[in-house]
Amino acid sequence: MEIVIGAVIGLVVGGIIAYIGLNSGLKSKKASALKEAKSEAETIKKEKILQAKEKFLQLKEEHEKAINNRDRKLNERENSFRQKEKSLNHKLEDANRKDKQLNQSKETLKRQLEIVNKKQDDLDKSHEKVVSELEKLSGYSKEDAKSQLVESLKDEARTNAMASINEIQEEAKLNASREAKKIVIQTIQRVAAEHAIENSVSVFNIASDEMKGRIIGREGRNIRAIEAATGVEIIVDDTPEAIILSCFDPIRREIARLSLHQLVSDGRIHPARVEEVVAKTKKTLD
Repeated sequence: MEIVIGAVIGLVVGGIIAYIGLNSGLKSKKASALKEAKSEAETIKKEKILQAKEKFLQLKEEHEKAINNRDRKLNERENSFRQKEKSLNHKLEDANRKDKQLNQSKETLKRQLEIVNKKQDDLDKSHEKVVSELEKLSGYSKEDAKSQLVESLKDEARTNAMASINEIQEEAKLNASREAKKIVIQTIQRVAAEHAIENSVSVFNIASDEMKGRIIGREGRNIRAIEAATGVEIIVDDTPEAIILSCFDPIRREIARLSLHQLVSDGRIHPARVEEVVAKTKKTLD
């Protein structure tokens, strides 16, 4: 009986010891698995953060390149406009100089006409002298001399004088007309160029510079969609709270401006939404 009781007690004690050992092993494995899981999670987290940083730097670099390219294009256009304006100013100065020359030519013509008139007076006096001498030599009366000789001499002299005057006047009119046309054409060209410069760009104001990033979109897809749908170049530069719309067609610029206003007000900006808003804006504007 005592042997049986001792055996039972031994089995119970052995079972308790085995349970304690097994439980301790499971706890050790569980702690090791948790440690490994935490380590793996930290590694994945670091990798994701690194990938996100690399993606952000890549997007930032691409965005800066796009901005630099747009700034460079804008500077090139501004320099081109300045060169054209400078050239037009030179042409206007040439036109003013030619206008002064034309005025000088007119003054010269005026003096020549005065000389011709003076010669005409001298000729008339000479005719009177000839008539007087002919009356003395021929014995004709004054009326007869005028009817036979003086009239023919005066007609011939007048014809020659008028021919000279007409020739001078025609030459002066031709020169004046030619110079006047040049001045008018050059003036029209200068004014037209200034008008085109002033009316090829519009400014779209925004509430904050944060909106510029939303308008550009991921990898620039939003701004490309707007440009493709409207035919207007969207210039996003360092100008605070403003975006430049560049296009020689004022209708397209107005469509782009109204579409941007609708997109910014609505807050939803993506390529599909851009196409939808631009189409509605065109229909409304039509």
